[in-house]
Amino acid sequence: MRPSTKLPNYLRTYRKRAGFSQDDVAALLGGHSGAKVCRLERVRRQPTLRTALAYEAIFGVPVRELFAGQFQTVEREVRRRAGRLAQKLGNAPQGRRAARKLEALKQVAAPSAHP
Repeated sequence: MRPSTKLPNYLRTYRKRAGFSQDDVAALLGGHSGAKVCRLERVRRQPTLRTALAYEAIFGVPVRELFAGQFQTVEREVRRRAGRLAQKLGNAPQGRRAARKLEALKQVAAPSAHP
């Protein structure tokens, strides 16, 4: 079963639920106008790590949930890369360190148990 596709982010949803305007959130982020918030909500701009963490602090929701669709895309890409790297490593001579790395890569490559 294929997981449902998520929206790129849920910033607007959580902002509305909290009763905040874009200007309110901008003030909480340390800005002066809601224009940046608007661009982030409409995915016209990617947040810095600091901004993403600030959103988590504001709404009390983990970054991976606030940016669920973006997380889903990044997770899929990382799993694919880990699978390729594991395949490449699996063809090389194995020592204890390589075996440990291969096991870690297999765990990264495995489908996520997260909804």
